[in-house]
Amino acid sequence: MDFGIRGRKAIVNGGSAGIGKSTALALAREGCEVFVSARGEERLVAACNVIADVTGSMVVPVVADHATSEGRAAILAACPEPDILVGTCAPPPMTPDYREIDAAQWHEAIRISLLGPIDFMNAVVDGMAQRGWGRVVNIATVAAKYPGEIRILSGSTRAALTNYAVAVSKVVAKHGVTINTVLPGMHYTATVDELFNARAKAKGITFEQEVAEFVEAWHIASGTFGDPDDAGAIVAMFCSEAAKYITGQSLVIDGGATNSTF
Repeated sequence: MDFGIRGRKAIVNGGSAGIGKSTALALAREGCEVFVSARGEERLVAACNVIADVTGSMVVPVVADHATSEGRAAILAACPEPDILVGTCAPPPMTPDYREIDAAQWHEAIRISLLGPIDFMNAVVDGMAQRGWGRVVNIATVAAKYPGEIRILSGSTRAALTNYAVAVSKVVAKHGVTINTVLPGMHYTATVDELFNARAKAKGITFEQEVAEFVEAWHIASGTFGDPDDAGAIVAMFCSEAAKYITGQSLVIDGGATNSTF
Protein backbone atom coordinates (compact mmCIF):
# COMPACT_ATOMS: atom_id res chain seq x y z
CA MET A 1 0.00 0.00 0.00
CA ASP A 2 1.27 3.44 -0.94
CA PHE A 3 0.83 5.77 2.05
CA GLY A 4 0.98 8.86 -0.19
CA ILE A 5 3.74 10.58 1.75
CA ARG A 6 6.69 10.20 -0.60
CA GLY A 7 8.86 13.31 -0.47
CA ARG A 8 7.41 14.52 2.83
CA LYS A 9 9.86 15.76 5.46
CA ALA A 10 9.62 13.92 8.76
CA ILE A 11 11.21 14.53 12.15
CA VAL A 12 11.48 11.50 14.42
CA ASN A 13 12.65 12.47 17.88
CA GLY A 14 14.21 9.73 19.97
CA GLY A 15 14.68 7.61 16.87
CA SER A 16 17.99 5.84 17.42
CA ALA A 17 16.42 2.70 18.88
CA GLY A 18 13.18 0.95 19.69
CA ILE A 19 9.86 2.06 18.23
CA GLY A 20 11.35 5.42 17.27
CA LYS A 21 13.94 3.73 15.07
CA SER A 22 11.31 1.44 13.60
CA THR A 23 9.16 4.46 12.80
CA ALA A 24 12.05 6.17 11.04
CA LEU A 25 12.55 2.99 9.03
CA ALA A 26 8.86 2.78 8.09
CA LEU A 27 8.73 6.43 7.01
CA ALA A 28 11.94 6.09 5.00
CA ARG A 29 10.46 3.06 3.24
CA GLU A 30 7.54 5.28 2.24
CA GLY A 31 9.98 7.71 0.63
CA CYS A 32 10.05 10.40 3.30
CA GLU A 33 13.12 12.49 4.04
CA VAL A 34 13.69 11.59 7.67
CA PHE A 35 15.51 13.67 10.26
CA VAL A 36 16.23 11.53 13.30
CA SER A 37 17.27 12.99 16.64
CA ALA A 38 18.80 11.35 19.71
CA ARG A 39 21.37 12.23 22.34
CA GLY A 40 23.86 9.43 21.68
CA GLU A 41 25.82 10.09 18.50
CA GLU A 42 27.29 6.64 17.89
CA ARG A 43 24.04 4.69 18.07
CA LEU A 44 22.13 7.41 16.20
CA VAL A 45 24.54 7.58 13.27
CA ALA A 46 24.67 3.79 13.02
CA ALA A 47 20.87 3.55 13.00
CA CYS A 48 20.52 6.25 10.33
CA ASN A 49 23.15 4.60 8.13
CA VAL A 50 21.34 1.27 8.30
CA ILE A 51 17.97 2.83 7.48
CA ALA A 52 19.42 4.80 4.58
CA ASP A 53 21.13 1.69 3.18
CA VAL A 54 17.97 -0.41 3.44
CA THR A 55 15.56 2.16 2.00
CA GLY A 56 17.62 4.42 -0.25
CA SER A 57 15.95 7.45 1.34
CA MET A 58 17.65 10.49 2.82
CA VAL A 59 18.07 9.92 6.56
CA VAL A 60 19.74 12.69 8.52
CA PRO A 61 21.03 12.18 12.08
CA VAL A 62 20.73 15.15 14.42
CA VAL A 63 22.57 14.73 17.70
CA ALA A 64 20.38 16.67 20.11
CA ASP A 65 18.22 16.36 23.21
CA HIS A 66 14.72 17.28 22.07
CA ALA A 67 13.67 17.80 25.70
CA THR A 68 15.80 20.98 25.82
CA SER A 69 15.27 24.29 24.03
CA GLU A 70 18.78 24.05 22.57
CA GLY A 71 18.10 20.56 21.26
CA ARG A 72 14.80 21.57 19.70
CA ALA A 73 16.47 24.52 18.01
CA ALA A 74 19.16 22.25 16.52
CA ILE A 75 16.58 19.79 15.17
CA LEU A 76 14.46 22.54 13.64
CA ALA A 77 17.55 24.11 12.11
CA ALA A 78 18.08 20.83 10.26
CA CYS A 79 14.41 20.56 9.26
CA PRO A 80 12.65 23.91 9.71
CA GLU A 81 9.37 23.01 7.97
CA PRO A 82 8.50 19.38 8.78
CA ASP A 83 5.39 17.79 7.36
CA ILE A 84 5.50 15.02 9.94
CA LEU A 85 6.51 15.07 13.60
CA VAL A 86 6.89 11.86 15.58
CA GLY A 87 7.91 12.17 19.20
CA THR A 88 9.17 9.54 21.58
CA CYS A 89 11.74 9.37 24.34
CA ALA A 90 13.41 6.93 26.68
CA PRO A 91 10.87 5.94 29.34
CA PRO A 92 11.37 6.93 32.97
CA PRO A 93 12.41 4.14 35.33
CA MET A 94 9.83 1.67 36.59
CA THR A 95 8.55 2.54 40.05
CA PRO A 96 7.60 -0.51 42.15
CA ASP A 97 6.75 1.77 45.13
CA TYR A 98 5.10 5.13 44.44
CA ARG A 99 6.30 6.43 47.83
CA GLU A 100 9.91 6.23 46.73
CA ILE A 101 9.50 8.65 43.82
CA ASP A 102 11.22 11.91 44.69
CA ALA A 103 10.63 15.45 43.45
CA ALA A 104 13.64 15.38 41.13
CA GLN A 105 12.27 12.33 39.33
CA TRP A 106 8.91 14.03 38.89
CA HIS A 107 10.48 17.20 37.50
CA GLU A 108 12.62 15.18 35.08
CA ALA A 109 9.67 13.10 33.88
CA ILE A 110 7.56 16.20 33.34
CA ARG A 111 10.35 17.95 31.46
CA ILE A 112 11.06 15.03 29.13
CA SER A 113 7.64 13.41 28.67
CA LEU A 114 5.34 16.45 28.78
CA LEU A 115 6.87 19.90 28.45
CA GLY A 116 9.42 19.01 25.76
CA PRO A 117 6.88 17.36 23.43
CA ILE A 118 4.39 20.21 23.97
CA ASP A 119 7.02 22.82 23.06
CA PHE A 120 7.97 20.85 19.95
CA MET A 121 4.38 20.50 18.79
CA ASN A 122 3.81 24.20 19.35
CA ALA A 123 6.88 25.00 17.25
CA VAL A 124 5.68 23.11 14.16
CA VAL A 125 1.89 22.78 14.16
CA ASP A 126 1.12 26.35 13.07
CA GLY A 127 3.45 25.98 10.09
CA MET A 128 1.78 22.71 9.14
CA ALA A 129 -1.62 24.42 9.32
CA GLN A 130 -0.46 27.31 7.15
CA ARG A 131 0.82 24.86 4.52
CA GLY A 132 -2.43 22.88 4.69
CA TRP A 133 -1.01 19.48 5.63
CA GLY A 134 0.63 17.88 8.64
CA ARG A 135 0.87 14.82 10.82
CA VAL A 136 1.84 14.61 14.48
CA VAL A 137 2.11 11.27 16.27
CA ASN A 138 3.24 10.96 19.87
CA ILE A 139 4.56 7.57 20.93
CA ALA A 140 3.46 7.41 24.55
CA THR A 141 2.64 4.38 26.71
CA VAL A 142 -0.32 2.15 27.44
CA ALA A 143 0.03 3.31 31.06
CA ALA A 144 -1.35 6.70 29.97
CA LYS A 145 -4.75 5.01 29.57
CA TYR A 146 -4.40 2.12 32.02
CA PRO A 147 -2.49 3.38 35.10
CA GLY A 148 -0.18 1.10 37.01
CA GLU A 149 2.09 1.76 39.95
CA ILE A 150 5.24 0.64 38.12
CA ARG A 151 4.52 3.13 35.35
CA ILE A 152 3.36 6.18 37.34
CA LEU A 153 6.16 8.46 36.15
CA SER A 154 5.58 7.55 32.52
CA GLY A 155 1.82 7.11 32.47
CA SER A 156 0.78 10.26 34.29
CA THR A 157 2.90 12.67 32.29
CA ARG A 158 2.00 11.11 28.96
CA ALA A 159 -1.68 11.05 29.87
CA ALA A 160 -1.37 14.81 30.27
CA LEU A 161 0.45 15.02 26.93
CA THR A 162 -2.32 13.01 25.26
CA ASN A 163 -4.96 15.31 26.73
CA TYR A 164 -3.11 18.32 25.32
CA ALA A 165 -2.64 16.67 21.92
CA VAL A 166 -6.34 15.86 21.60
CA ALA A 167 -7.32 19.42 22.51
CA VAL A 168 -4.97 20.90 19.90
CA SER A 169 -6.06 18.35 17.28
CA LYS A 170 -9.55 19.88 17.29
CA VAL A 171 -8.15 23.31 16.47
CA VAL A 172 -5.96 22.32 13.52
CA ALA A 173 -8.01 19.54 11.92
CA LYS A 174 -9.70 21.94 9.49
CA HIS A 175 -6.26 22.87 8.17
CA GLY A 176 -5.37 19.32 7.14
CA VAL A 177 -3.31 18.59 10.26
CA THR A 178 -3.92 15.47 12.34
CA ILE A 179 -2.57 14.69 15.80
CA ASN A 180 -2.75 11.17 17.20
CA THR A 181 -1.09 9.05 19.86
CA VAL A 182 0.00 5.43 20.04
CA LEU A 183 0.07 3.73 23.41
CA PRO A 184 2.46 0.78 23.25
CA GLY A 185 2.80 -1.89 25.88
CA MET A 186 5.85 -4.12 26.17
CA HIS A 187 7.99 -4.40 23.03
CA TYR A 188 11.41 -5.90 22.37
CA THR A 189 13.36 -2.63 22.56
CA ALA A 190 16.89 -1.88 23.73
CA THR A 191 15.51 -0.63 27.05
CA VAL A 192 13.55 -3.84 27.59
CA ASP A 193 16.56 -5.93 26.60
CA GLU A 194 18.76 -4.18 29.17
CA LEU A 195 16.16 -4.23 31.95
CA PHE A 196 15.02 -7.82 31.52
CA ASN A 197 18.51 -9.20 31.10
CA ALA A 198 19.45 -7.53 34.38
CA ARG A 199 16.36 -8.91 36.11
CA ALA A 200 17.01 -12.39 34.72
CA LYS A 201 20.63 -12.32 35.84
CA ALA A 202 19.63 -11.31 39.37
CA LYS A 203 17.22 -14.25 39.54
CA GLY A 204 19.58 -16.72 37.89
CA ILE A 205 17.21 -17.41 34.99
CA THR A 206 17.25 -16.73 31.26
CA PHE A 207 15.99 -13.62 29.50
CA GLU A 208 13.26 -15.70 27.88
CA GLN A 209 12.13 -17.06 31.25
CA GLU A 210 11.99 -13.54 32.71
CA VAL A 211 9.88 -12.35 29.77
CA ALA A 212 7.58 -15.36 30.16
CA GLU A 213 7.09 -14.59 33.86
CA PHE A 214 6.22 -10.98 33.05
CA VAL A 215 3.81 -12.04 30.29
CA GLU A 216 2.00 -14.35 32.70
CA ALA A 217 1.91 -11.85 35.55
CA TRP A 218 0.53 -9.07 33.36
CA HIS A 219 -1.84 -11.30 31.39
CA ILE A 220 -0.53 -10.40 27.94
CA ALA A 221 -2.96 -12.33 25.76
CA SER A 222 -0.60 -12.68 22.79
CA GLY A 223 1.88 -14.51 25.02
CA THR A 224 4.84 -12.37 24.00
CA PHE A 225 6.22 -8.85 23.74
CA GLY A 226 5.64 -6.82 20.60
CA ASP A 227 7.88 -6.25 17.58
CA PRO A 228 8.97 -2.59 17.33
CA ASP A 229 8.83 -2.74 13.53
CA ASP A 230 5.12 -3.57 13.70
CA ALA A 231 4.51 -0.57 15.95
CA GLY A 232 6.60 1.65 13.68
CA ALA A 233 4.46 0.63 10.71
CA ILE A 234 1.33 1.66 12.61
CA VAL A 235 2.85 5.06 13.39
CA ALA A 236 3.65 5.48 9.70
CA MET A 237 0.04 4.60 8.88
CA PHE A 238 -1.14 7.46 11.11
CA CYS A 239 1.18 9.71 9.09
CA SER A 240 -0.31 8.56 5.80
CA GLU A 241 -2.67 10.27 3.41
CA ALA A 242 -5.17 7.48 4.07
CA ALA A 243 -5.37 8.52 7.75
CA LYS A 244 -6.47 12.10 7.03
CA TYR A 245 -9.85 11.52 8.72
CA ILE A 246 -8.33 10.10 11.92
CA THR A 247 -7.39 12.70 14.53
CA GLY A 248 -7.40 13.10 18.28
CA GLN A 249 -7.22 9.33 18.74
CA SER A 250 -5.13 7.09 21.00
CA LEU A 251 -4.37 3.55 19.85
CA VAL A 252 -3.34 0.87 22.36
CA ILE A 253 -0.72 -1.60 21.07
CA ASP A 254 -0.22 -4.07 23.91
CA GLY A 255 -0.92 -7.60 22.67
CA GLY A 256 -4.23 -7.75 24.55
CA ALA A 257 -2.82 -7.04 28.01
CA THR A 258 -5.57 -4.54 28.84
CA ASN A 259 -9.35 -4.85 28.64
CA SER A 260 -11.61 -2.25 27.09
CA THR A 261 -14.66 -2.39 24.84
CA PHE A 262 -13.72 0.89 23.17
